[in-house]
Amino acid sequence: MFGYVLVNPQTLEEGEKQRFRACYCGLCRALKARYGDAGRLTLSNDMTFLSMLLSALYEPEETQGALRCPLHPLKKRPYTQSAATDYAADMNILLAYYKCRDDAQDEGALRGKIGLRALRRAYRQVRQAHPEVCEKVRDSLNALDEMEKQRCQDIDALCRPAGQMLGACFAWRQDVFAPALERMGAALGRFIYLMDAYEDYDQDVRAGRFNPLTALHQEQDYEARMADILNMEMAQCVEAFDYLPIEQDAALLRNILYSGVWSRYAYLQQKRKEKKQ
Repeated sequence: MFGYVLVNPQTLEEGEKQRFRACYCGLCRALKARYGDAGRLTLSNDMTFLSMLLSALYEPEETQGALRCPLHPLKKRPYTQSAATDYAADMNILLAYYKCRDDAQDEGALRGKIGLRALRRAYRQVRQAHPEVCEKVRDSLNALDEMEKQRCQDIDALCRPAGQMLGACFAWRQDVFAPALERMGAALGRFIYLMDAYEDYDQDVRAGRFNPLTALHQEQDYEARMADILNMEMAQCVEAFDYLPIEQDAALLRNILYSGVWSRYAYLQQKRKEKKQ
C-alpha cells in the first residue's frame, strides 16, 4: 500500500523474522476471512506493523496455527492472529480503497478503477464498523486532494492531513494510549507522504503531475533538508512509540522504526550515487 514500513532483515534474529512472517500471514488470513480474495490482495507490511504494534500494546489473546495457502501450497505457514489483526485488516481495506480512488482520479488508471469496484463492498463493511475513523480518513484525504489541486507548496500544510489520516487509523481505542498512538501514526504518515513525494519526484515532473517538493527541490541544499525533515518526522514517531509501555516484540518494532523505514531511502540514495558516477 505504502511500501515504506519494512523490516531490516539483516539486523533481525531468526525468531524475530519468523514472528513477523507469522503476523503477516495472520493478517492475510484475516483479510481473506473478512473480505474474500479481493481483501487478501490488499495485504501490506504497513498494516502488519500496526497489527503487531497494537497486539504488543494491548496484549489481546492470540490464535496461532499453520495453514497452506495458494501462494505456498506445498508447506504449511505459521500464522498469528488476534483482535488487533482484525482491526488492522479493516484499516488495510480502508487505506487500500482510498489508494485505488486516488489512482483512478489522479491518473485515470484502470487498476484503480478495478480496485474501487472490487473493494466497494468491503469498504462499506469497514465504514459501518468504524464510522468515525472512516470519516476522519475521508476528510483528511479530501483536504489533501484540494491542496494538491491548487498546487500548494506549503510542505507542512500538505503533510498535516496525510498525518491525520494515518493517526486516525492508529488510535484503535479511545483510551489513555490513543493520543500517543495518534501522534505516532501522524508522524509516520507525514514521513510516508514525504518519502513518496521524494521517490516520485522525477517521474512526476516528466508527467507534469503535482509534487509537493517542487519548490524545495530548487534549493541548493535540497538533499540535506530532505534528510533533516525525514529524520525529524521519524524522531517524533519514535518519541511517541517510546511513551507506550511495550515489551512484547519491542526489538522487532524498533527494528522497523529505527532501520526498516529507511530501507527505501537508502536504496534511492545508492541509485542516485550510481547514476552520478
